[in-house]
Amino acid sequence: MGPNPGARAPGEPTQHHHRLCAAGSGVLLAGALGYIGFVDPHQPSSVYPLCPFKLLTGWNCPACGGLRMVHDLLHGDLVASINDNVFLLVGIPLLAGVVLLRRRQGKSGLPIPIVLTVTVVAIVWTVLRNLPGFPLVPTVLSG
Repeated sequence: MGPNPGARAPGEPTQHHHRLCAAGSGVLLAGALGYIGFVDPHQPSSVYPLCPFKLLTGWNCPACGGLRMVHDLLHGDLVASINDNVFLLVGIPLLAGVVLLRRRQGKSGLPIPIVLTVTVVAIVWTVLRNLPGFPLVPTVLSG
């Protein structure tokens, strides 16, 4: 007898396993968002970890302000979230859209040009946001 084409290889995840992983990921995401929503990262007394990049260099990394951005979004304050980290606010949905579009097309991973573009934009963003007096939000929006 030949091998059964519908048979599952030993150790291969089942559909039930995938559902459990998706449900577990959803619970973890909801818990993280709930915590960020309730514990204000704007407060110096909050128990969020310090950015290792900022501790080593004194510069804000591309993701610095991300927790504050999520907190402000959860509280409906779009202007404050733009001021916290506009790079992540725009970049994460764009990158997620590219990944989802590629998955629908049956492709996995990201092509090198996209990875290089994200890397260059992150470096430029890091340098710009650390320039003295660089405005993140025009005074019209913040005032």
